[in-house]
Amino acid sequence: MQFGLYCPIPMATVGSPEAAQAVAEALGPLPADRRDAQYEHAIELLGAADKCGFGLTLFAERHLGQDLAAWVMASAIAPRFENIKPLVAVHPGLWDPVMIAKLAVSLDRICRKPMAINIVNGWYDEEFKMFGGTVLQGEDRYRRTTEFIAILRGLWSNETFSYDGEHYKLENGRLLVKPRSEHPPEIYSVSRSDRGRQFIAEECDWWFIEFPKEAVDTDDLMRQLEASVADMNRRQTASGRKVRYALNPFVALGTDRDTALEATVERIFKHDPDKDQRKVKQRMLPALKAGCIGTPEAVRKQIGRFSDLGIELTLCKMIPTVENIEHIAREIVQPWTGGGGFRQAAE
Repeated sequence: MQFGLYCPIPMATVGSPEAAQAVAEALGPLPADRRDAQYEHAIELLGAADKCGFGLTLFAERHLGQDLAAWVMASAIAPRFENIKPLVAVHPGLWDPVMIAKLAVSLDRICRKPMAINIVNGWYDEEFKMFGGTVLQGEDRYRRTTEFIAILRGLWSNETFSYDGEHYKLENGRLLVKPRSEHPPEIYSVSRSDRGRQFIAEECDWWFIEFPKEAVDTDDLMRQLEASVADMNRRQTASGRKVRYALNPFVALGTDRDTALEATVERIFKHDPDKDQRKVKQRMLPALKAGCIGTPEAVRKQIGRFSDLGIELTLCKMIPTVENIEHIAREIVQPWTGGGGFRQAAE
């Protein structure tokens, strides 16, 4: 099992005074002696994660928001890592694939670990229009993304590459700098629909399995995850490819589940500038069903159940403090990745 976490930015972070500060300050000038709060916080937080066993960080993207741009954050922070690989969100339809191919190899070559790309097909029409793109629906969105990925891989792997597609055309495209190794950056994505799953099976290296919203409890969630994995196993076998599985539960530790949950919700209300109970429920209800809130022993056991399904990456949502990262690393990450192995530590 690999373990990752989110780069702390307002869109992806709950319970963070630094994220709340960044939102409050976003529309005005900063004091002359200080940088943006989310950037300073990310350096501290991800630096701690890099030292204590985490192996991946997702730099999520919300163009129309208070978040600093994912490529800027990744380029400014990821070269500092010794152990963490950067996973950068990309929206086809907002970026030209040739430009992304060049940005990706540039980041790849200045980091110690290989970078990866998280493909986000996009839904936010206002954001796409404002930043010069178009949201596509149904089959069109997947055809565009398939072409986008084909151009990335073609440029990474060939001296010259041409492509004549419905959405993209490229004649004798070249990159005069290539990825850091013979293995090009991996492609991650998430999709729940039948067509989206087929796209994952045919084009992606990793699938972030979406939590089934209709699950009534953790056992029901596990049954539905098992069915999802079985479905993707059939699809990837038919396509002759290998897809690896990832999951992003909310992780919170305490003396019991109720105590851990209560402390988490209290922290969210204390530091979230938008104290909307509906938002908290939306974020926390899937977390409860995922079974990763409670004692360290219970959370380790639940992650073991994920592993038994074939899930290889746990991307942890969490309250973003150095103390919490170190606690989760000590109780969850290190028992699995360190000496002795997870099963021995969990018993």
